[in-house]
Amino acid sequence: MKAKQRTNIFSKPINLYYMLVGSTLALSVFGLIMVFSASSIYSLENKGSTWAILLRQFVFLVISIPMAWALSRFSLNRWKFLARFGVIASIALLIVVQIPGVGKSVNGNHNWISLGFVDVQPSEVAKFLMILWAGSILAKRERAGDIQANVLKLIAPAFLLCIVLVLLGSDLGTASVFAFVLAGLLWVSGVQLKLFAGLSAVGFVGIAALIIAAPYRVARFSVFLNPFDAAQYKSVGWQPAHSLLGLASGGLFGVGLGASRQKWGNLPEAHTDFIFSVIGEELGLFGTISTLLILSILLFSIFKIALRANDPMVRYVCSGIGCWIGIQTVLNIGSAISVLPVVGVTLPLLSYGGSALIATYMGIAFVIGAARRDPSIFAELEKTGLPRWLR
Repeated sequence: MKAKQRTNIFSKPINLYYMLVGSTLALSVFGLIMVFSASSIYSLENKGSTWAILLRQFVFLVISIPMAWALSRFSLNRWKFLARFGVIASIALLIVVQIPGVGKSVNGNHNWISLGFVDVQPSEVAKFLMILWAGSILAKRERAGDIQANVLKLIAPAFLLCIVLVLLGSDLGTASVFAFVLAGLLWVSGVQLKLFAGLSAVGFVGIAALIIAAPYRVARFSVFLNPFDAAQYKSVGWQPAHSLLGLASGGLFGVGLGASRQKWGNLPEAHTDFIFSVIGEELGLFGTISTLLILSILLFSIFKIALRANDPMVRYVCSGIGCWIGIQTVLNIGSAISVLPVVGVTLPLLSYGGSALIATYMGIAFVIGAARRDPSIFAELEKTGLPRWLR
């Protein structure tokens, strides 16, 4: 009886919609709380107020939610029209950043544009636009029945160009996300296993070459398994070491919300790259497992909605968005627990960052729209009696 009930909970289509929206809002609200907690000391020292970083993130969230609501109401034809320009818009955004006097360096990465009151990172939006474009290209191939078409030639060159442009700004973390998203799209498109394995090997060799080419990357890579090494601890080992110290001191239920000791100057980027460490320190193992559970629910709902989609473009785009959020989660948390080198990517919906938050909400809005176009889900939403603007 229990097994049957469990199956119904996860298989009933409307529950996928509730899981998607509920996990997104839960992570967003929890992210605000943790951004405030992790950034309060940094914000006071650099902005003059403990609330400055929180207020910025709150403004971005206020912008993101109505934007996502509007985008989720877009018809599929409108998304298909926008997808045509996805690759052009992405490349243009990444080129603009490289124009002298326009682009700005932040923490060594020249992939930002300063608007005066805020810095934006165009590569975040480019991730979504590239997934949208690639999904439309792969869908055209499927509709045409041309299963012999070389998938690699269809989408890989544009992705590689984006990766090169991002690497010009020395942002290996974002370039890695683009590469893994490409790999995910190739996988769901049904590329041959031998070809996929070969491409993966080439990709890892390329990443290794990029690491060897930059001494600071070599240092980061060599230290992540032992950040407490005496020769590296006070340099490249500082961030991962204090990230582990924060997680280790949290115990089962943490030292208490707001009571982190590592955020007092010991853990740089506590509210961005290492927010997971602050969660572990303040809320303990309970907090980290709860965070992973909610992220898992989000990813589960995205991929399940992708599998239910009748239109191939929806299926590919939703899968690409799931790969994007999933790989950033792995890279961020992997850096925090020191099983991966520090690559400087945000934890989706939780870390501070307006560009990342808006771009992630754009992707989730597409998935929400896909869920609403599902006949079974839409029929159940109609039965709820909620106002139409809430469905």
